[in-house]
Amino acid sequence: MKILHTADWHLGKKLDRFSRLEEQASVMEEIIAIADEEQADLILVAGDLFDNFNPAVEAVELFYKTLKRLSQNGKRPVIAIAGNHDSPNLINAPDPLARECGIILIGHPKAKITPFGTEHFSITHSKEGFIEVKINTIDFPIRLLHTPYANEIRLKEYLGENKEEEINNVLSKTWKDLANQFCDENGINLLTAHLYMNKRGGEILEEPEGEKPIKIGNADLIYSDSIPEQIQYTALGHLHGYQNIGTKEKPVVYSSSPLCYSFSEAGQTKYISIIDAEPGQPVSYEKKVLKSGRTLVRKTFTSVYETVQWLQENPNTFIELTLESETFLTADERRLIYQSHTGIVHLIPKVKSKEFGEETNQEINLNQNIETLFKDYFKSKNAGQEANEELMKLFNEILNT
Repeated sequence: MKILHTADWHLGKKLDRFSRLEEQASVMEEIIAIADEEQADLILVAGDLFDNFNPAVEAVELFYKTLKRLSQNGKRPVIAIAGNHDSPNLINAPDPLARECGIILIGHPKAKITPFGTEHFSITHSKEGFIEVKINTIDFPIRLLHTPYANEIRLKEYLGENKEEEINNVLSKTWKDLANQFCDENGINLLTAHLYMNKRGGEILEEPEGEKPIKIGNADLIYSDSIPEQIQYTALGHLHGYQNIGTKEKPVVYSSSPLCYSFSEAGQTKYISIIDAEPGQPVSYEKKVLKSGRTLVRKTFTSVYETVQWLQENPNTFIELTLESETFLTADERRLIYQSHTGIVHLIPKVKSKEFGEETNQEINLNQNIETLFKDYFKSKNAGQEANEELMKLFNEILNT
């Protein structure tokens, strides 16, 4: 069978003042097209479905329309879990109706899905944190251990009062008990989770810039060796860069976000994961490139002319622009830059430091003209840089107001 793994959609997310909804609609179309082209039998969405607990109506509409089309109107199971940006209650709310469309939504780590059937597949076994799916066109069952994101309150409810025990050990035991009870070589054995997981002894992975950290209290990191040996593929969400922190035989994969969502991700290629699986055998998987969306770029220039030229040649980008110069930008220069491009997210003027001697204690003559005092003050705070004519005009306007 074939499985499609995606995560971290963050529907409704903005980049500063810029909406990304049009790009998100485009990349959702791309994911649907890949699922259909690859003839995927099962879709896994590993959390951070929305960007906040109260998403805009347009984001919610895009979410449900995308899931419905991924499910091919109920023919293909779609399983989506909550991430740390999601309200678990919002994710759970439409579940009874969603099931009619072949969509299973899981908001809480302790969720138990009531067994049900559709014309095309059925949930044959269920326990807290586990479901078994039987698809009519496939001869073997699919077992799925599922762990949506848990905050401190949800974690306490899930794990009980014994917080002294490491979360790593508790999750390891929970997963192992479920795997020993339900996962044998007669079916496909999967795990999906929205967690900050690392490889033991490996480099600590960076969480995305602007992402809410999800390390819980003082609990230790969750390590990939907590995953039961029966699990053939682990579908993770939270980190926005594609990476396998498991092995080739037993992949533990962050599939990446579908778009670059911060400038720390500038230059990243985004993917979804397509997995070929059969009972009792190592899976094979490949990453499929996602091409939708504007490119995020960080650039530094030393002249307004070069800046404007590059901006005009690269219209389909979002840019964090640093401009190094000898003097501060004038209003006309700023206007010219912003008129050259519609995707300037940040413009950072950087005046090159001039040699300026060490500060010495000087007596300040308060009888000087206020303009002279301001010029001296400005110079002392900006490494000897003189206040330009435009700044002095603004200063005088303020004085005269």
